[in-house]
Amino acid sequence: MPLHIIKLCVGADSIHDLEEWIAATLVMKRAASLPAEQVHTTRSAPKRAQEVLDGGSLYWVIKGQIAARQLVTDLRQMTDSQGIARCQIVLDPTVVQVMPRPQRPFQGWRYLVDHEAPKDLAAGAGELAEMPEELRRELRDLGLL
Repeated sequence: MPLHIIKLCVGADSIHDLEEWIAATLVMKRAASLPAEQVHTTRSAPKRAQEVLDGGSLYWVIKGQIAARQLVTDLRQMTDSQGIARCQIVLDPTVVQVMPRPQRPFQGWRYLVDHEAPKDLAAGAGELAEMPEELRRELRDLGLL
């Protein structure tokens, strides 16, 4: 069973912001002849890495709600330019919207067990998947979702 990671998406106000940032980053990497992959660098590496690599995703918290996820494709240990050990979380660039769920702020990242992870929005959500993200957020805040 996969194990997921949950993290705040700092700087993005919407899923669209996240998708635009990913696209721009990939364009810049291609232009610089670097591997066109999305990498998110964190301070600490998951101790349960094999479980994360067994189909786990990184779930993004945007404006107080778990809103989207990306499949984790690799975890790499590295040392930054200041000699500090880091972990690179390599992500599939496809952003999958999930059923919005409130999430309080926290520092770093946390594990998210599979049975507690929000379901993908496209999976049986019908009209909800077609709704604008802001409307879904408001309905969720009102307790209607």
